[in-house]
Amino acid sequence: MATQHDIALTNALTGIPGPLPSSGVIHVAFPHANRFTIVGNHLAQHDGLSLTAIGIGVHIQSLPAGAQVGIKALTARFAEGETTIAAALRELETHGYLHRTRARLANGRVITRTVFCNQPGAVLRGGVVPVVGPAVRSTAPAPTLVREHVRVPEPTAVLEPRPMAETTSVPEPMPVPEPMPVREPIPVPEPVPVPEAPHAPVRLPPRTAPTQPRRPLPHPQALTPELRQAASALLADLRRHAEELVLSEEAVEELVPGVAAWLERDATTDAIRRALTADLPKPLKHPARLLRHRLTALLPPPLPGVHDLAQPRRAPVTPFQTCDGCERAFRSHDPGHCRDCRAQYWEAA
Repeated sequence: MATQHDIALTNALTGIPGPLPSSGVIHVAFPHANRFTIVGNHLAQHDGLSLTAIGIGVHIQSLPAGAQVGIKALTARFAEGETTIAAALRELETHGYLHRTRARLANGRVITRTVFCNQPGAVLRGGVVPVVGPAVRSTAPAPTLVREHVRVPEPTAVLEPRPMAETTSVPEPMPVPEPMPVREPIPVPEPVPVPEAPHAPVRLPPRTAPTQPRRPLPHPQALTPELRQAASALLADLRRHAEELVLSEEAVEELVPGVAAWLERDATTDAIRRALTADLPKPLKHPARLLRHRLTALLPPPLPGVHDLAQPRRAPVTPFQTCDGCERAFRSHDPGHCRDCRAQYWEAA
């Protein structure tokens, strides 16, 4: 069964005109013949409403007039709780889609009247005014009557009587009534297009991650002529060990402080060469940028000094002594009596 579904979906995708997008959703859309609702993108893609509020707004718009859309009715219909649904209805009220007012009937009973506007911006501009009553009528514009699709019935032609057999009498043709004049349909003026409600532009997430600022190239504390000469020679010699690392004189002068910082931290030339030439990408388009990144990101820390590697001095430990009176062990630098024995001697004295 799943294979049949996959084949059907594959056939549907092949029927989509144009190239398919490499990422994102792909729409396979078939026209609806019945049971469908037109929902504006200002509601379906509203950036100020939660997903629950958008879903409840679409559900209310699909219901017929007179349907119950209170918190109790929606809670019985969906799995969300009363708190979530009440918050979603308040969001729809805040953005003008939902209006709930109290009305008093003739018998004195107070009811809550709920009105849903499919285009809140049109109501604010005065273009469309919803009708509030026992059943809210649709606020969609009247359909336009197109003359090309109206077929005017042609007058019935008078048919000549067919000759019958010789033995059968030919009846006289019946008089055909004249066709009634067909009145041309009155063209309905096209409705004035109502622009959609202005709302904040939808901010799409960036396609790529934001680029981090480039870290500065390390510099030595003092760039001596000896360090400059050694660093320049090491950079120019890299193409002997890796053919991709062919640097220009300008690139060598730019990278000299980074190599000098490594040499100042007692890094050997072999260690620097291995760090710069190991695991090179294929193909290497920008060798100078790669060397700059490795000199910055892989910079080793300075070597610790002799005093840093010395064993830390431990705090002096007070030795144990044996009490001369009760022979208990206690910590003290001098032999003698423990604290309890000393207290007894002081009381006796």
